[in-house]
Amino acid sequence: MNLELIRSFYSIAEQGSLNKAAERMRVSQSTLTRQMQTLEHEIGGRLLERGAGGVALTAAGHVLADGMRPVLGSFDRVIDATRKLACGKTSLLRVGYLMSAAADYLHPALGALRKAHPEVKVTLLDMSPGEQIRALRKGELDIALIGHAGTFLAREFFVRRLASLPVVVALSAHHALGAAPAVRLRDLKGEMFVGAPDSDMPGHNQWVRHLCRRAGFRARFVQDADSLAQGLSTIVTEDAVGLMPAYATRHPVPGVVFRPLQDAAAKWDLVVSWQRGKSSAPLRVMLDALGKTPA
Repeated sequence: MNLELIRSFYSIAEQGSLNKAAERMRVSQSTLTRQMQTLEHEIGGRLLERGAGGVALTAAGHVLADGMRPVLGSFDRVIDATRKLACGKTSLLRVGYLMSAAADYLHPALGALRKAHPEVKVTLLDMSPGEQIRALRKGELDIALIGHAGTFLAREFFVRRLASLPVVVALSAHHALGAAPAVRLRDLKGEMFVGAPDSDMPGHNQWVRHLCRRAGFRARFVQDADSLAQGLSTIVTEDAVGLMPAYATRHPVPGVVFRPLQDAAAKWDLVVSWQRGKSSAPLRVMLDALGKTPA
């Protein structure tokens, strides 16, 4: 149904007069009359009763007017917000992030944003990479501080690499390599790896397989862990190993040790991804601040 017909009807209902509604909408009275005839034909019954004193709503007219009042209001607010966003104006910034990476990268950027745009409300959402990707695709996030999985999003969103971080090997404290100052990838041949489900960490297992293949062996996985804590716990209980970015060492778990991985090709990218289209001024401030964060 044509939204303009509803607007015309609503204007007549508010004014109680075709003539006043026509003046308000800057159209002829005959145009409004034709519009109401079209609307009533689509509805299948009378919406207005015309009389010498103006027009009055029928029972069906009251139902339509009362029901469409919040719909039109919501529609106008959405259109207004969409126009502002398309022009790069916003009063809200929705940020997805990885808790483990927030301290070094997100906190300084938020400080810069608060200084430049104190009026902007920021919503912070601690989400796994998979959750961030799904939220970006639904339009529920404006910007995502995401891990290695974000490198696969360049066709859908703007993506910028913030840092290439060193990789560590997580092992049981009783593992034969646990006392070594560093571990080479080829030393892990025959080990069982703890992986991650693609729904939470897209591309993680593929990344591990690629690194192991370069070292001359095929990676085997004992289990996909739903979280970092579960992954570290599995390393202890299953005597398995895990490859992860160096910042994972900030979350010590009893019985787990971390050793640097000696392999020039083993890097873990931290990227920021944001929606395509014109970027708002607050978003540009955040992106600029993130780009200045030391790698």
